Amino acid sequence: MTTTTKTTAPNQKAKEAYFTASQGQLIWARFKKQKAAMVAAVVLLVLILSGMFAPFLSPYDPTVAGRDKDYLNGAPQIPKFCDENGCSMRPFLYTVTRERSLATNFRWVEKINKDERRYMQFFVKGDDYKLFGFIPGNIHLFGMEEGYVHLFGTDSAGKDIFSRTFHAVWTSLQVGTMGVVISFVLALVIGGISGYYGGWLDSVIQMVTDAIRTVPAIPLFMAIAAFIPPEWSAETRFFFISMILGLIGWPTLARRVRTHLLTERNQEYVLAARLCGASPSHIIRRHLLPSFTSYIIVDLVISFPYMVLSETALSFIGLGLKDPVNSLGVMLQNVTKADVLLNYQWYFIPVIFFIALVMAFVFVGDGLRDAADPYSETRK
Repeated sequence: MTTTTKTTAPNQKAKEAYFTASQGQLIWARFKKQKAAMVAAVVLLVLILSGMFAPFLSPYDPTVAGRDKDYLNGAPQIPKFCDENGCSMRPFLYTVTRERSLATNFRWVEKINKDERRYMQFFVKGDDYKLFGFIPGNIHLFGMEEGYVHLFGTDSAGKDIFSRTFHAVWTSLQVGTMGVVISFVLALVIGGISGYYGGWLDSVIQMVTDAIRTVPAIPLFMAIAAFIPPEWSAETRFFFISMILGLIGWPTLARRVRTHLLTERNQEYVLAARLCGASPSHIIRRHLLPSFTSYIIVDLVISFPYMVLSETALSFIGLGLKDPVNSLGVMLQNVTKADVLLNYQWYFIPVIFFIALVMAFVFVGDGLRDAADPYSETRK
């Protein structure tokens, strides 16, 4: 009798915890069971944090001001701890001299002097920056006691690709966030009004929604790019691209909000709120939308990779952000040249970060979608 009581007690507590758990707790419990989604969430968190703290993590200013004029199109430099001359407690690099050679069609030829070491230092003072855009600082995670270190190499202007990559991740995330927020607000307002009121108003709104969905994105952006004044600053272009991405990205989520409200507006709790004198905006905001908050969150996460892809594609074809702004799309413009593919393969390193960022969002979004569906476990 005692053994049976002991074994049934944990099961009883587990059932009580399940039935008393909030919707967020249930989603998190199901999400943790998906290993691929959890790994993707860790990768995504690392990328987001690396982008947020890019000024601290990167050793140099990613703009022209931080370029290395003596190391143009330089290959990645891998720090060492040991060589034939012995080992060191601190990572080091060799002194390298470069010159153009006739034998290589005047390309750079490097001569390495293994007798001269340059040691890396950590938490060093360097170029000034503003963390999160307003916190001034000049401490960087690592640097060299003499000269430069380029873990991912340099581009044709001598700018450090390592520094540019982390700043580019943050810029693309910012553009995606602004685009998602704008489309999210528009989708909730337009979809909420359409689904709650229905009738002729719903018909008119759906006609507008269908019209926006049928507009081809690339020709639209080409037309907009033709009218963008060339004297616009990088910041102005940044906000303009974010707004455009948001203004054309709301129809899909608005349709889902409308469909949900059409099915929920005749429920008893909505009728009770009307009888109590609640306004339509109060009913939509406090009763209808919170009833499927989890699905809205999932849609937001899934929308992120498409916003990042859109910004990258636009910048890649020259219609989005441009130098001196560092975004993944701007950096991918450099990999379209045959000379880069043949001789400067390190230009493709940002492509790895771009793929990791998009895939992490996709896996996390799929994991949240399955976790938010209470019937997903039943189907499996």
